Amino acid sequence: MKKFLIVVGILVGLVAVGVGGYAYYLYDTAKDAVNGMHEKVETDKPKPIVTGEKKDLKPISIMLLGVDEREGDRGRSDTMIVIAIDPKEEKMLMFNIPRDTRTEIIGKGYDDKINHAYAFGGTQMAMDTAENFLDTPIDYYVKVNMESFRDIVNAVGGVEVDNPKAFDYEGYSFPAGKQELDGKAALAYSRMRYEDTKGDLGRNDRQRQIITSIIDKGASVSSITKFDNILDILGENVKTNMTFEEMKDIQKNYKGARHNIASTEFKSTGKMIDGTWYGIVDETEQERVQNLLKEYLN
Repeated sequence: MKKFLIVVGILVGLVAVGVGGYAYYLYDTAKDAVNGMHEKVETDKPKPIVTGEKKDLKPISIMLLGVDEREGDRGRSDTMIVIAIDPKEEKMLMFNIPRDTRTEIIGKGYDDKINHAYAFGGTQMAMDTAENFLDTPIDYYVKVNMESFRDIVNAVGGVEVDNPKAFDYEGYSFPAGKQELDGKAALAYSRMRYEDTKGDLGRNDRQRQIITSIIDKGASVSSITKFDNILDILGENVKTNMTFEEMKDIQKNYKGARHNIASTEFKSTGKMIDGTWYGIVDETEQERVQNLLKEYLN
């Protein structure tokens, strides 16, 4: 569901520690694992400059796709999170695209729920549809199989969240306030929505909390001790169009932005159309988020 800097954060540590035979082993292992995760998508825009002097660095956009894939079924992208990183201002914007959002599915020629784009045409159609909805190119994607989410959280030693309102879900009790969660609890915490008075918006808030915690944990040196385990999990459950070198450069040159994360949320109105429930984002609201995203991407 969310992994972006979990890999880069770990790669940092290993690059920073890069001394001796063990460090070389980690580097070599990481490179092989990331190469196995690499999967291209077609794009009309050249990739941004992510290496060199700070003045030359370009803002980047990343889409995190959390998919529920089972054997013989491509599944849907139940989580779509967009991240924009400005390396010069060292700031980051993060927001969800609600999965029920009604928009044109690029490649199909008709409107449907945005999370159906992945079911129809995989990562490529999901990317194309999100770019059209946001009126902004997306540079990178990271796709994570939801089945691996628990293992990823456990591999970084759990996550810390700050729960605004106590609730029970799937056998877990989540009190209000800060708490540490293991993988199973984090998955339950991120999935609850029907009991939340904010619905999808509340769930999106919790998902972003978990991403932020994974980023912080992944960027810590202590995660290096779990490096092999994390790579095994990621290698089997993650696909991305980032190369190994791009991951290293992004970690090195963009990591300061993780200390300054802003978020926003699409406001939508529920509507039943031909027997299907959709989230309708009006043009003014769509333009608001598009313009905010462009501010971060300059």
